[in-house]
Amino acid sequence: MKIGIVGLGFRLGYLARIINREIPGARFVGYVDPEPAGLAPVFVPPHAIENAGHVPTLGEALSVPLDAGPQFDSIDDLVKADRPDLLMIGSPNHMHLEHIRNALDHGLKIFTEKPVVTTEEDTFELLRLLAEFGNVDQVMIGLVLRYAPLYRDLVAARDKGQLGSITSIEASEHIAPYHGAFFMRDWRREGGWSGGFMLEKCCHDIDLYQGLVGGRPARVASFGGRKSFVPENDPAKRGINNLEIYHIKPSGWMGSDKVFDSEGDIIDYQTALVEFENGENLCFHTNLNVPDEFRRFCVMGSRGMAEGDFVRNYFRVHDSHSGKKLTDKSYETSSTSAHYGADEQMIQDIFAHVTDGKPLPVSIVDGLAAGLTAIKMDEARATRRVIDMTETWAKFDAILPRNKKVA
Repeated sequence: MKIGIVGLGFRLGYLARIINREIPGARFVGYVDPEPAGLAPVFVPPHAIENAGHVPTLGEALSVPLDAGPQFDSIDDLVKADRPDLLMIGSPNHMHLEHIRNALDHGLKIFTEKPVVTTEEDTFELLRLLAEFGNVDQVMIGLVLRYAPLYRDLVAARDKGQLGSITSIEASEHIAPYHGAFFMRDWRREGGWSGGFMLEKCCHDIDLYQGLVGGRPARVASFGGRKSFVPENDPAKRGINNLEIYHIKPSGWMGSDKVFDSEGDIIDYQTALVEFENGENLCFHTNLNVPDEFRRFCVMGSRGMAEGDFVRNYFRVHDSHSGKKLTDKSYETSSTSAHYGADEQMIQDIFAHVTDGKPLPVSIVDGLAAGLTAIKMDEARATRRVIDMTETWAKFDAILPRNKKVA
């Protein structure tokens, strides 16, 4: 299979190496990127380093060479030279819509990294494009956590009836200071480029819980700000000058060395409250400065409770009527997996979909819905009000009906 890349950043550089390892016969025919950061050695996050005992340095990165083919100035030039069977888009978020539009015009099968777009207006514009081209399966999305063994076990527990009717969910994504510093230094620090932290990073989690409850938010509220990565908290002011931890993860396009005096507008903590259309509640919390990071959930239902942590690798289910523990499971993942074993599974499933039509656990429409929820959460935070999403979803479904065939 022939693969082209638009936006060869760190993420697609990593996935390209996974493809080389997992997909026999895959070949990269070229890339479009004036500054291809993804050709450099791939950074492996600390939670994926087995028995490291310390925060890894760049020298401990996954340094497999990557042959991404020749460099091109545009998608048009790439297609003319060697038409790919799959075009992978990993450009900065605000560029996705333009690149997806161009690829659709060429009739290409597309994989795009999340989040798909950065604004409500671009969400509706992409929906119009999908409706115009008539096949939402033409575009796939990298919401990788849908492929994680832990999430699949959570869905299985729901489908077995072990939870009963879901009533409420408590969930979080908390990242370590080295990772928070990356967001302060990378292009993602600017909301105009990334869409903001809730969208850029936590659309994964929002998608998981929207998928789990099988419904959309009816109302959202949110609160947050920036208190950790500010000048007065610079460790140098405490006489701590060993600041390698804040620079071990490299920044790419429009990168900066500024951590505590970043000029970006990204925030570093946020809480969101959601009431879904069928009455389920979600409380979601994210923070960019958690030294012992975790990404956990507790899903409570009328019959049982499920809890787990993607970072600490456990999953448990209890029956609420008997108190019996139904599941107590831990997971082992590859030392080079950035997402708890989900990256390899996603790549395998994506290529099985392209070659054999295998259904996928998440669609581009799911991704747009999760992204729109994140966008509205940030609007609620900025305007200090509870946002009713009824009219938003009515507009969404007027462009692309809810029963439209998806992956």
